[in-house]
Parts: sequence; structure tokens; C-alpha cells
Amino acid sequence: MNTEQSIDTLVIGGGQAGLSVSYHLRKRGVEHLVLDAAPHIGDAWRNRWDSLRLFTPARYDGLDGLPFPGNKGAWPTKDAMADYLAAYAARFDLPVLSGRRVDELSVAESDSGGFRFVARCGDETFRARRVVVAMSNYQVPRRPAFAAGLSQSIRQLHAGEYRNPGQLAPGPVLLVGAGNSGAEIANELAATHPVIVAGPSTGDIPGSFTSFVSRHIVVHILNGIVFNHVMSVGTPMGRKARPRIMAAGVPLIRVKSRDLARLGVHRAGRVTGVENGMPVVDGATLEVADVIWCTGFAPGFEWLRMPVLDDRGEPAHELGIVASVPGLYFVGLHFLTSMSSAMVHGVGRDAARIAALIAGTPTSLEPAAPAETETAETGREARPLGAAR
Repeated sequence: MNTEQSIDTLVIGGGQAGLSVSYHLRKRGVEHLVLDAAPHIGDAWRNRWDSLRLFTPARYDGLDGLPFPGNKGAWPTKDAMADYLAAYAARFDLPVLSGRRVDELSVAESDSGGFRFVARCGDETFRARRVVVAMSNYQVPRRPAFAAGLSQSIRQLHAGEYRNPGQLAPGPVLLVGAGNSGAEIANELAATHPVIVAGPSTGDIPGSFTSFVSRHIVVHILNGIVFNHVMSVGTPMGRKARPRIMAAGVPLIRVKSRDLARLGVHRAGRVTGVENGMPVVDGATLEVADVIWCTGFAPGFEWLRMPVLDDRGEPAHELGIVASVPGLYFVGLHFLTSMSSAMVHGVGRDAARIAALIAGTPTSLEPAAPAETETAETGREARPLGAAR
């Protein structure tokens, strides 16, 4: 049975970006709905590998309006983060409809300023005056075409499918991709498998995570200063670094190159192809039992049936605003306005700015000081500085 509903503002995506947008829209009295493809709020975190923990302690891991519960110095698990997001939506009674994957979003011309956006989710249709696409540009697992040529004896997983070492066959494991996911998974697998990490280095964030004091200093500097303010489109350094960061990824944050070396993880160059069913690295074939593709994700915005994507499939926008399609906005993209835009602690700033634009009360890009929010339990609570994904 086909159903149709009209709403002032539609938010597509019910992760931390979508919930942040919803929170700020609700504060401003904007009628809206949030459509989330997952069956339950927080599933994007629940479905990651078992041992994953956030890169920052809990004091930096809350969204606007609700501090992360428990020990503020603890490093939350991915399941704790998922449960927090579900509790956040319940606490503020956010209008999330789960299990609604948007198959296509189109726009119809409207001289009257009426419901010009049309979102189709199976047999449901949603019409809206405005749409906020609130999700990261990491939606579709990416692996090279030559992966299909690997021997069937090799067990292949994408990092998005990896859960624990028990999924893998005995023998050497090749991790393709040397970014944070590859480093974190290699750190875990080194206890059970010979591990090779292939791919160019993304570099290491300066500082050590080995002591409490140095870890606290590094976390504060990164999340409170560097990711939020220094690496921003509002600074010359941030504007210069943005293209390189967008292309190469974030330097290693927690598990560093020296940590992998201590564990006996072997580093190799690029995987360039397949020969006789085996991966070719540095001009030679590698005999491995497993391959984990830590090769990132494609943007996955093909369902946007309007000319808003560039030749790489990335949304063309200015600070999340799509000038060519008035009423369309993005929140949660990598480096939307700063290096923290896709991170838990940074998404709220972009969400608040876009919500204010929609409500007709625009704000500046950079707040003068960390905003304060109110909770029923604690009264005024300082807005958390950050939490890396």
C-alpha cells in the first residue's frame, strides 16, 4: 500500500549527524522527520568490529545537550556509543523513523514554495520543503576490481565486515590499507596471526597514548584545538591541508607505526594486482590465507537524483549549503567545515549552524566559545569538546 506524507524539513540519516540536526531543529521549533535506513538507532556503531573503542574518553563523546554517561575517563566501546545514541533520541523525543532507506531523492519545481523535494522509501513517499542529508561520505564498501581474481582459498573481508579474529583462517593476513582502521585491526590480529599491512603511510599524529598524562594532553590538543579550529576552512592552514586530508585520510591516532613494528607487523607497499590467485605487493606475490580490505568507502550518493555531485560522486556544497538546489543541505561529511565535521564531537557545530539557517536565524561558522546546553538532570553542562570516530 503506497503512503504519502508531507513535512517541512526531512533529515536523511539517523546516526550522530542526523540526531544532532534533529536536536537543533527541535530546539528551534522546526517541524521535521528523520529517516534512518537501519532497523535500530545506533546500528552503524553496533555493526563494527567487536573490540572497537572510540578514540577519545567519554568526557569528549557526548552530543549537544547530553553528556556521555559513566566514567568520564573511560574509552567507550562501540556498543556503548550505539546505546548512547538510542538514549539520546529517546531523551529528546526525536522523530526518527527507522528502517526507511531512501531509494531516491528528487526535486520538483514549485513556484509557490511548497513541497518540492520528494523522497521515496519503498512504497512510502515523503515530501518536504527542505532536506538535510545527514551522513558521512563513507557509505559503500570499496575494494579494487582485481579482488575478484584472488584464489577462492583466500578468505576476503572488507573492514566493514570484520568482527573478530575468529572469522579468519589460520595463516598470514594481508591488510590492504594503512590508515586507522588497518592499524587498529592489525593491532588486534597480531596476537593470533602473522600480519602484513600494505599501502602508503598516512603518517602518525604526534604524541603518545602510552601514559595517562600524555594521552590526556594529546586528546585535548587534537579534539579541542586542532580538529575543531586549526584544521578548519576558517584558517589558512586548514584550507591548505583540506585537499590532502580529503585524499589521504587522517594520520594514525591511537595505534602508531612504532606500535605495529613492536608487535612484529610487517609493512609493505601497494597491492597492485593478482597473479596466480595471489596478491601482488612490491612486484612479488604474497602467500596469504586472508585479505582484509581496509580500502575505505565510496560516497554512495547515487540515490540523489539531481545534479549535485562532482565527478568523484562527492556532494558539491559550500559549508554544507547547496546553492544550485535551494533548500538542500549536508551535515556529517568529512571536512565539511573542519577536520572534526564527521566526528562525534564536531558534528554538533555544523548541525546547529544548518538548523539555524533553516529556522531563519543564521549563525557564524565559528562560535566564539564552546556552547552550553541544558539537561534536565544536570542543569547547564559545557558542550563536550570531542570524540573521534
